[in-house]
Amino acid sequence: MDCQPSATSKVYIWLNSSQSCVLCDEPAHNPYSLCHSCEQELPWLDERCEICALPLAMSGLECGPCRRKAPAYTRVEVPWHYGFPVDALITRFKHNAQWPLGRMLAEGLARWLLQAYADGLARPQRLLPVPMARERLRKRGFNQTQMLAQWLAPLLNIRCDDTLLLRPQAKRAQQELNAQARWQNLHSAFALADKALVRGLHVAIVDDVMTTGATAQALALLLRRAGAHRVDIYCLARTPRHEDNQPD
Repeated sequence: MDCQPSATSKVYIWLNSSQSCVLCDEPAHNPYSLCHSCEQELPWLDERCEICALPLAMSGLECGPCRRKAPAYTRVEVPWHYGFPVDALITRFKHNAQWPLGRMLAEGLARWLLQAYADGLARPQRLLPVPMARERLRKRGFNQTQMLAQWLAPLLNIRCDDTLLLRPQAKRAQQELNAQARWQNLHSAFALADKALVRGLHVAIVDDVMTTGATAQALALLLRRAGAHRVDIYCLARTPRHEDNQPD
């Protein structure tokens, strides 16, 4: 039984109607539910590490950990800090099943990425959502990263492959753990589907929030060892520092 909500569900008619801004309740005057003023006030992530997107004091630099040892992924693309109101919107999408908010955030990420492609960012050949263990998927009812990737795919004209990456073992939720425990928790957590072919491909992993980068690194290592040419990370938000009580 497929517990993922259908992308053609009537819930999405809300996105195409005349609507109010979800933040100030004024007319949005946009094809999405944010007015121009509130969109400008979102916590845009401008100064960041050129590789992992960790917020820094200025742009055009690399953070200390990335300078000391480059991660398995090439670049993280993320439009926002994990701060208000983006954090609240993500929580309502992820934990309260408010899918229109997730769709709105995905469209914002798509606009960010399309501008990045226009500025020279290499376009991947596949979008790969972070997989969710079957037990957790059954409990929540949907995988939010799978939904994000499926919404991004037609907007970016990039194929979404949500069967290639697997999470065969149920591990503790990342938000329950400190930074060191997150890395240990992800040891052997992911796998590739049988006969998965990634050799020579440029792929992008789709996630909701990036904190320590443990999930991104584990998946990128798996894909690179399988022969992927390049792995990028696309996510909605990046935490400003590696706090133990933040999501991953």
